Amino acid sequence: MSPDLSPRPRVRSAEELNAAIRALWSHRDARLSDAQRAEYRALLDELRQVERGDVTTAA
Repeated sequence: MSPDLSPRPRVRSAEELNAAIRALWSHRDARLSDAQRAEYRALLDELRQVERGDVTTAA
């Protein structure tokens, strides 16, 4: 059997994720569109995984 050669998604650092989250908010009174809210939730989920150590990097 050959090893799984499917590409793994790149694991972003907490700093990268925080920067992406901050970029969504142009100012403190900004309102997010539905698409931006979905992206925000996905970024928060990814950040939680990184903070918990649920992601591993490829060797």
